[in-house]
Amino acid sequence: MPAGGPGSTDEGFADRLAAVEERIAAACRAAGRAREEVTLVAVTKTRSDEEVLAAVRCGLRDLGENRVEELEARREALCDALPADVRWHMIGHVQSRKAARAAAAAALVHSVDSVRLAERLDRAAQSLGRVLPVLLEMNVSGEESKDGFPAWDPASRQALPATLAPLEGLEHLEVRGLMTMAPLGAAPERAREVFAALRTLGEALCGVLPWIRGRELSMGMTDDFEPAIAEGATMVRIGRALFGPRTT
Repeated sequence: MPAGGPGSTDEGFADRLAAVEERIAAACRAAGRAREEVTLVAVTKTRSDEEVLAAVRCGLRDLGENRVEELEARREALCDALPADVRWHMIGHVQSRKAARAAAAAALVHSVDSVRLAERLDRAAQSLGRVLPVLLEMNVSGEESKDGFPAWDPASRQALPATLAPLEGLEHLEVRGLMTMAPLGAAPERAREVFAALRTLGEALCGVLPWIRGRELSMGMTDDFEPAIAEGATMVRIGRALFGPRTT
């Protein structure tokens, strides 16, 4: 436990959470949206267990991890300390060979970036006797370093319905929407272009793929969640603005 104990940890987190909440509320007002339309996912990557508990004590219930191993370890370490309504989000890349572990640990997988991964998650969910909610990750920016289904130009977007067609028969996955990331350090205008493209893509895919059962848009992080909200984000994934700069 960090020096200062839970009280000091809670106080610092509460101040940062209040600042983030005001920014989210302001972005929603500017976009003519209700604050309730946006879920705040606290990204707990590299954070201490005490910091995670502080987030929960301050009222957050949606927590995200980037790696399957870290999600498993976090759930095990805090299984007796967290309320039952905490939802763990898998927000980072999932290797196909770790699909079963992700399906067992996550309430929602944001980062389904291939048909192969979707098929493995479906089989794993079937063996667990559950239907696993997922989002489809789209590479809208065209960066080679980004994972996701190709969606950066008209040709790649036009090909998506055929690419995604095999997912229709996966009875143990529930596709609730899409996820993307803007380029790291992008100007607000460039980030907003990426987020607008994902919103438009989501609308188009829902129109031709009725098995996409939701219109969730997971987009926006500490440096760009306001333009994401302006373009329709329903989930924002925020770490640094809530927990402060990483120390590891």
